[in-house]
Amino acid sequence: MRHPSRLLLPALLLAALALPAPAQETASDTLLTVNHYLDWEQVQDPQISPDGSQIIYTRRWVNKIDDKWESALWIMNADGSHHRFLLKGSDARWSPDGTRILYLADGEPKGTQLFVRWMDAEGASSQVTRVSETPTDPKWAPGGKSIAFVMLVPDSSLWTISLPKPPEGAKWTAAPRVVDDLHYRQDRVGYMEQGFTHLFLVPADGGTARQLTTGHWNVGARFDGLVFGAGYDWTPDGRTIVFDGLRDSTWDGQYRVSRLYTLDVASGAIRQLVSRPGYWADPAVSPDGRSVAFTGYDSTEHTHRTSDLFVAGIDGSGMRDVSHGFDRDPGDLYWAPDGKGVYFTAGDRGSINVHYADLSGAVRDATQGVQIVSVTAVARSGMAVGVRSDPQHPADVVRFDLRRLPTQPLARVTAVNDDVLQNKQLANVEEVWYPSTGGARIQGWIVKPPGFAPAKKYPLILEIHGGPFAMYNVGFSYMFQNFAANGYVVLYVNPRGSTGYGDAFSSAIDHDYPGPDYDDLMAGVDAVIARGFVDTTHMYVSGCSGGGVLSSWVIGHTHRFAAAAVRCPVIDWISMAGQTDIPFFTFSFFHQPFWDKPDEWLAHSSLMYAGHVTTPTLLMTGELDRRTPIPQTEEYFAALKMRHVPTVMVRFNGEYHGTGSKPSNFMRTQLYMMSWFQKHRLGGEQAASSQGASR
Repeated sequence: MRHPSRLLLPALLLAALALPAPAQETASDTLLTVNHYLDWEQVQDPQISPDGSQIIYTRRWVNKIDDKWESALWIMNADGSHHRFLLKGSDARWSPDGTRILYLADGEPKGTQLFVRWMDAEGASSQVTRVSETPTDPKWAPGGKSIAFVMLVPDSSLWTISLPKPPEGAKWTAAPRVVDDLHYRQDRVGYMEQGFTHLFLVPADGGTARQLTTGHWNVGARFDGLVFGAGYDWTPDGRTIVFDGLRDSTWDGQYRVSRLYTLDVASGAIRQLVSRPGYWADPAVSPDGRSVAFTGYDSTEHTHRTSDLFVAGIDGSGMRDVSHGFDRDPGDLYWAPDGKGVYFTAGDRGSINVHYADLSGAVRDATQGVQIVSVTAVARSGMAVGVRSDPQHPADVVRFDLRRLPTQPLARVTAVNDDVLQNKQLANVEEVWYPSTGGARIQGWIVKPPGFAPAKKYPLILEIHGGPFAMYNVGFSYMFQNFAANGYVVLYVNPRGSTGYGDAFSSAIDHDYPGPDYDDLMAGVDAVIARGFVDTTHMYVSGCSGGGVLSSWVIGHTHRFAAAAVRCPVIDWISMAGQTDIPFFTFSFFHQPFWDKPDEWLAHSSLMYAGHVTTPTLLMTGELDRRTPIPQTEEYFAALKMRHVPTVMVRFNGEYHGTGSKPSNFMRTQLYMMSWFQKHRLGGEQAASSQGASR
């Protein structure tokens, strides 16, 4: 065997020769290029004071030195005037009387702690917790004298072995990590600390936090065992908390199972509110304390199920579905001040609007239009705040009166990116509908470069969303606008499996993924080509996560694309089941486990079609990815290299799932993709013969 050092230089030279030639984005003052991303800002979580006079929100901006997003709380009058920085922190919530806010910030002895600030002229802040774990989801008790929150209670079973005692000064290897739970890692967390999440209560003036729930079970409805916070609400008298979770020690072996419970705060007594088998979450108590609204669905063997909005008595009686005919997923639940109905948001055909369900089951639109609107807080008067975006406008804080919707327009009260977009030519976004196989009608959008000329031929990027049970929406997309600024037409669509089109549409890929969604993507490309402005020798396909699944699937079934950027993919379902932090979700795509029916798993794995791939492929995944871990990318990379397909793997440092959480990595993602696309085109004859070709 030759010495490895003798192989190093030739290998490096070959790697260098395989890389694309450098390509730079042209700097521009009139187009939205990646350098403008360094000045981009975001708004989140606006909260309106109980009297409706002031708004606090979280504002995020790029720290150009430390390559991360910074955030702080800003405050303004309800009309947007007197807009100013308030303090460093997040998760602000007004006290019931409006005299104070709670918020989370770094404190002592370490890490995130809960604080309270008086909203008078003095503006004094006090740290009210000194806990060793991170408090989350804080909520004021109705009287304002105490604050509830959720926190991990560490609990691990030590495996004691009779290891000899190390000699003094010895440096033995650290003890191994002992894992006996199926769910032991989580994307953006890494290895999870062993323990259980429970409810706590702390005096608003500070003091010792009291644990309200105990046991080897978790407060908070979980998706595949992962921690994403908890849904809970107080009754108006402050005596009871309604919460979601699973009070069952078998939680680690349960998938899409959650219950609703009531907790007597004084005694600690817990009673199950909804016992019906299913996934029930996000409780919201009515103003009179007699009813609870929540979301969920009955137990199902299907891979995905659209949620409904339910209402039940505070004792669990009279449970009824008040949105069954609506057939969309409800979220952001807020009772009307008069208690006669519930406001909620829902995705529908690419838009997200506010809707109202009265207790009889009738649902009406509260806001309308091609837009993304959230509801994040409601004042006593019914004045509400949220965040709004559309294809031409990035997210900003908006104010609106729930009682006057939909006739009264939403009032925008921030304009955090107007300075960046001043004098910028933005791409126009056109909605399209087209037919696909099985009689399906598919919605998509075409992003056209600034100065678009229909007679000109443009390169096309087909960008595919993840999930797969998710929805491309009509919110502002920096990614798509940046591609368009560089002369690309971008096509993004919601193929079958997407949410926002009803349960039958999202279930069309049930145990068949990838499946008809591929047909929908190719039909979309055909529909855009038919318009006459696409250069078919310069067509590209890309996507991350579920989009990585489908982009790798696409190039294994057609040669029509000149190049692909496959980001954070799943290419081998069998190995994915043992690598991912969502094993139950992975198994749910198949009727039987792979040890009983491997053919089904292999038939839907892109890796099995690597022998058909000729498309130059750029692979991009985060080194820390726990959702679609980088071994998935490595398997595909090795297979394509063995076949001599032009392939480069880009491993992003400091990234979990996705490749753009850090500002520099978002810009790298854009530039690597465009550089790869600029390098590759199809030959004229190949493009003509490959158009529409599939296997």
